Amino acid sequence: MHFIRSISNMNSPPSTIKRYKYLFQLVMNNFVVTVAAVLLGTILLLRAAQLGPAQILTWLHSVRHAHLFSATFLPIALGTLYLMRRSRSVYLVDYACFRHTSDCRIPLASFVEHAHHFPLIDDKSIRFMKRMLENSGIGEQSYLPAATLYIPPSNTLNDARGEAEQVVFSSIDDLLAKTRVSPEAIDIVVTNCTVFCPVPSLADMIVNKYKLRGDVRSIHISGMGCSAGMISVEAAKNLLQAAPPGAHALVVSTEIISSLHYYAGRNLSMLLPNVLFRMGGAAVLLSTSRSKSRFKLMHTVRTITAAQDRSYQCAFQQEDDMGEMGVNLSKDLVAVAGDTLQANITAIGSLVLPLSEQLHFVLSLIARKLLMNRKMKPYVPDFRMAFEHICIHAGGRAVIDAVQRSLRLSDEDVEPSRMTLHRFGNTSSSSVWYELGYIDAKCRMRKGDRVWMIGFGSGFKCNSVVWQCIQSRSNLDGPWADCIRRYPVELTKVAR
Repeated sequence: MHFIRSISNMNSPPSTIKRYKYLFQLVMNNFVVTVAAVLLGTILLLRAAQLGPAQILTWLHSVRHAHLFSATFLPIALGTLYLMRRSRSVYLVDYACFRHTSDCRIPLASFVEHAHHFPLIDDKSIRFMKRMLENSGIGEQSYLPAATLYIPPSNTLNDARGEAEQVVFSSIDDLLAKTRVSPEAIDIVVTNCTVFCPVPSLADMIVNKYKLRGDVRSIHISGMGCSAGMISVEAAKNLLQAAPPGAHALVVSTEIISSLHYYAGRNLSMLLPNVLFRMGGAAVLLSTSRSKSRFKLMHTVRTITAAQDRSYQCAFQQEDDMGEMGVNLSKDLVAVAGDTLQANITAIGSLVLPLSEQLHFVLSLIARKLLMNRKMKPYVPDFRMAFEHICIHAGGRAVIDAVQRSLRLSDEDVEPSRMTLHRFGNTSSSSVWYELGYIDAKCRMRKGDRVWMIGFGSGFKCNSVVWQCIQSRSNLDGPWADCIRRYPVELTKVAR
């Protein structure tokens, strides 16, 4: 296909090529309608040519009432059967992100100064963390829980519980206030947090705090990494489709930094989580009722490559040679993320891409094999034809860069991800909700817009969730309320 396109570029002006491409997309994306219209028109013309007006009227009068009834009843019966067997639609009523307090702000200089007071961290480790901070894309306004700002940090179970209560309960309070849904109306609770898995669970903490009903279904998901938020949405969707109509599911995504056991050793790969992860969380309310909902859940696609050792070990919690606990991020992380993303977009492409882009992709693969040219890269579909907004997990500058290159996205497409990383850092599974909040705060969401959320997590996993906006609404009271006018900001990269 690239070969054919190169020949076309030699013989046709760019404006002509754009018109041909637009015509090709128009025909292919409406292929079924076009073929049906042509066939129906042809049949009607041939029939009219064979019969005169009088014969047509005679034929209509001769049609039996039983045949007319069957022609009317059968489509209605088949349509009703289809609707009964179809999975129940799930909707996003609204969401709320944790709003940080100023006493938890950690400027970069304070972060570096803080690290000087750890006996096991040497000057080489501090220089490494400072260099990573300068190139991380994280600004001066990110946050850490108060317990981790002590010297030395306090990582007790009570500290972690206190952070969880602060993040989770305040997010839920904001959500319930926005949606005006009573806690008694919640039928399902799904929580996710990778490292912090107390007894009782986070889901139980919520049930106890808000005095939820005794028959509420609760699930806590742990150890799934930063993509667990997408898994939680799918789990809630499956439970809602089995629940009575109009049920509500509360989904809470967070990562409790106090439980990460701030790594104080000298393994450079295990120092990276110290640099990237920050405090944050989000509460989401899902329902099978369209009334008052903002988004419709269109697709959920999950990809896992844990069967491969390289993928399984690229984000691994372990102890170093000195017995210090931490999460080791391998050098293969970005490459593994790229491979897993490729598998995920291949699966989701057939669900969301227009037929023209799918056909273009297939023809490019055929041309690549026929020409025996391994250097010819396969055509990368234009996912901007399928989505108006893309929320890439703000895991780090390198991750966002890799996704932007892989999908050939513009700087404007990845703006929500970069600005979220700059303002809040890597808030793990809740980062995509801060990005959606950025889009809302900028008043860019319109009715009918489609949103693609992409999450990456240990294992290794790449999970996608697709939403369609059914009710436009700004989110001026969220975590971006005090700073949205300053964004976007220009990001600079410091040379190593």
